Amino acid sequence: MPPARRYIHVIGSAVWVHHEPVDEGWGTHFLGVLDGEAVWGVDVPFGTDPADGAAADLYSYFGRASETEWLVAGRAVQIIEWARTHRFCGRCATPTELAPGERAMRCPKCKLLAFPRLAPAMITLVTRGEGDEQEALLAQGVQFRGPMYSCLAGFVEPGESLEGAVVREVREEVGIDVKNVRYWGSQPWPFPHSLMLGFHAEWAAGEIQCDPTEILDANWYRRDALPSIPPGISIARKLIDAWVDAAV
Repeated sequence: MPPARRYIHVIGSAVWVHHEPVDEGWGTHFLGVLDGEAVWGVDVPFGTDPADGAAADLYSYFGRASETEWLVAGRAVQIIEWARTHRFCGRCATPTELAPGERAMRCPKCKLLAFPRLAPAMITLVTRGEGDEQEALLAQGVQFRGPMYSCLAGFVEPGESLEGAVVREVREEVGIDVKNVRYWGSQPWPFPHSLMLGFHAEWAAGEIQCDPTEILDANWYRRDALPSIPPGISIARKLIDAWVDAAV
C-alpha cells in the first residue's frame, strides 16, 4: 500500500484539501508529515478552481480544522506564494528553479538563492497599574474589519531589536513610553508571510495620542470591562486572555 498523502491545493490564497493532486502537472512543494501522512502544497493555476467553490480562506479554515492543520495550511499558502513571486531571478531576471536539498529558488545563471520570505512583527500588550485595578491598552486599527480593539503591533525595521521595535511602535502609534519589555510567545501569521512575536510591556510615561494614519481609537481597559477583542485565531487574543487570567 502506498504511503498516505494529503494535498493542500492553494487556490489564490484559499485552501482545499484532497487525497491526491487534481493535476499532476501543477507545481507541488513538500510541507512535512502530519499524523503519518506526507503533506504537499499544490500551486493551482490562476483562474482554475478544482474545489468548485469549496475552498476556504485561512480565516474561515481556522474554524474547520485543528490548530496544527491550520498552521500547516498557512505554511502551504506561504510556500506557494513565495514560489509564485520568485519565478525569476531578482538580480539577472533568469527563470529560477527549485534548489536541490533546500527550500530555495536558485538562479541557474548567477547562482543567486531566494529563500521563503518571513516578515517579523512585534505585537505587545501594554499594561499599567497593579492587581485588580490594572488596565491594558487596546486600540482599534484603521484597517480592522470591524469595531474591534486589539494589542499594538508593527513590523521590525532593519537593524532594530525586537524590544526596540516594541518601544518604537508603541510610541509612534499612541504616543506613550513603555518599560520592562518581556517576550511572551510567537505565532506564524500567513497574511501573507509574517511571524508575530508577542510581548508584554508596562506603561512608563505619557498620555494616549493616536496616530490617525494607524489608529482610530485607543483606551485603557480593566479586565472586567473589555471591548470587542480579536477571535481565538490570533496571538493578540492569547495575550489578552493570558492577562485576564493573570498569567502574563
